[in-house]
Amino acid sequence: MSKRNHWLLGILVLAAPLAALSQIGAPNGEWPTYGGDLGNTRYSALDQINAGNFSELEVAWRFKTDNLGPRPEYRLQSTPLMVDGIVYSTAGSRRSVVALDAATGELLWVHRFEEGQRAAEAPRQLSGRGLSYWSDGDDKRIIYVTPGYRMIALDANSGQRIADFGDQGIVDLKQNLDQQIDLVTGEIGLHAAPVIAKDVVIIGAAHRTGGNPRSRENVKGYVRGFDVRTGERLWIFHTIPLPGEYGFESWEGDSATYTGNTGVWAQISIDPELNTVYLPVEAATGDYYGAYRPGDNLFADSLLAVDLHTGERKWHYQLVHHGIWDHDIPCAPILLDIVVDGRPIKAVAQPTKQAFLYVFDRETGEPVWPIEERTVPQGDVPGEWYSATQPFPTKPPAYDRQGVTEDDLIDYTPELRARALEIASWHKMGPIFTPPVVSDINGPLGTLMAPAQGGGTNWPGGSYDPENNILFVYSSSSVASMGLVEPYPGQSDMAYIQGSAVSGPRVSAGAGSSSSIDLSDAVANRVRPQSTRGNPPRSLLVDRLPLLKPPYNVLVAIDMNQGEILWRTPHGRTPDRIRNHPALSNLDIPRTGQNGHVGSLVTKTLLVSGEPQLTSDDDGTLSAYLRAYDKLNGNEVGAIRLPAPQTGSPMTYLLDGAQYIIVAVSGTRYSGELIAFKLPP
Repeated sequence: MSKRNHWLLGILVLAAPLAALSQIGAPNGEWPTYGGDLGNTRYSALDQINAGNFSELEVAWRFKTDNLGPRPEYRLQSTPLMVDGIVYSTAGSRRSVVALDAATGELLWVHRFEEGQRAAEAPRQLSGRGLSYWSDGDDKRIIYVTPGYRMIALDANSGQRIADFGDQGIVDLKQNLDQQIDLVTGEIGLHAAPVIAKDVVIIGAAHRTGGNPRSRENVKGYVRGFDVRTGERLWIFHTIPLPGEYGFESWEGDSATYTGNTGVWAQISIDPELNTVYLPVEAATGDYYGAYRPGDNLFADSLLAVDLHTGERKWHYQLVHHGIWDHDIPCAPILLDIVVDGRPIKAVAQPTKQAFLYVFDRETGEPVWPIEERTVPQGDVPGEWYSATQPFPTKPPAYDRQGVTEDDLIDYTPELRARALEIASWHKMGPIFTPPVVSDINGPLGTLMAPAQGGGTNWPGGSYDPENNILFVYSSSSVASMGLVEPYPGQSDMAYIQGSAVSGPRVSAGAGSSSSIDLSDAVANRVRPQSTRGNPPRSLLVDRLPLLKPPYNVLVAIDMNQGEILWRTPHGRTPDRIRNHPALSNLDIPRTGQNGHVGSLVTKTLLVSGEPQLTSDDDGTLSAYLRAYDKLNGNEVGAIRLPAPQTGSPMTYLLDGAQYIIVAVSGTRYSGELIAFKLPP
């Protein structure tokens, strides 16, 4: 048994009888939690909307969010809930909460909470991705987390704060976190929705982007459980262990004392029958340079199972040892009941940025199919600590491109191919887990990484059909140049941060920060060596075309009983810059799909997902489309126009005999809107 992945730890899980289809999707025609159910299947058994009528859907109502904040929001990522005929959602640039009539979209109430400078300093701003609902008889509550990292409990009927929850309805999440955090500027927040089971609210944590951290020291992203009635803290789990706790020895030297991050910024899943919470833990500080945290760094980049009532660790599996690729776990684990070689298994499947699906027995943490520790390339960045091996699932196979070779480069025409080879020659290429390099003006400028840090599967995650045991996942087939450079004076106390010798360090004060860095003097006085190889590329575009061959994204269906890919298809119309490119005018380009991040919805017969980009209709109108596929074979069976890209994941519900589908849309020039569709009368 691997020391790194010692799975049966702490409290032993008593085996329970396998209940067929224990995660069966959203119940009773409603959508009561972010993922439809606590297993985040995003499944509903509704079938009124089907392949024969999907394209006939009409707008039932729409709700614009412009006035829910001091300015419009252009990144609405919410998945609304629907319970008892009411739709609940976070919305707007202040992260207000709204209750809407599920039949008409009429505003029933709105809750607004102003946080002033604390919100302006927050690392995770805007409306976030949703909220949670809880009820016990007549006591019905909405629980959500503000940009400034406060948990608020509202009466679901009135929108008023629950007076006996915390302090007048508010729990300050920057307090009682087993560390000192500045209440205004402390770098911690949350975009994800809280998750609730058996009267316990689970709250994760998120931080600023980790590519160019201001310091090797940061806030630690501990996870906590709270009493849904009182707001009292019930337990805390230290995702960077304290001295004497399991995993502390995986942080060499004193790195566990000052390193931060390792939050759970993705959605959390729960199995109430097993009283187990599944935590997808992110990377440690910083994303691409780990010299200040030598060792494997538990529980960074780990799927972690803890007890719902006590927070005690049951098992864990680290998916990436000593991460230096930003391959943190970005989305909800999916709970599923499968049958493998005749053996029923309560399983948990974790989609990832690296386009691996890691599958475990969710009671014990043992891999359903073997996961092999394989030797990976080593790097030469000064001071860096490298893991000699990384875990590779043997099943299912990777569902998207991994690593970069010359065969992956664009080859539409000989001229484009030659330019692609030139751009690639300035970079290091290799398989997945090829480390970043110190960027050099004479090359390499960086390591070509595919999927890129924002590629593969990101925060929207996947969905699951419990009737046919098929898991669906969206993957963005992207590539990035991963280089490290010395920071500008005063930018960071780390030796290296993300950047390029061509353009310098990435400069970011963090999302929503009111602070800024004046680099004018540093830029003016910094002298870079002249290249001896001509002009290095400033981007990975080849005459405005992507460096790598299409597809640029894929929707993938995976047979979870067999661990095999069932079908794969590009999702979304070919972008205009490719369809209309003069060098490609005489070529027949198949549908390429589009880069971006979108979630999906599974129903009785359909897989539904919207496009992440706008493209031109025949009349010149820019549109995105909500598309439906036959979930068994991947054939597209319908599409309806959206005025902007899908930015929140779709959900569905049944009300007064009519099925509705709601999706959040927004974009660069289109502020956030919830649109509800149903069939014509």
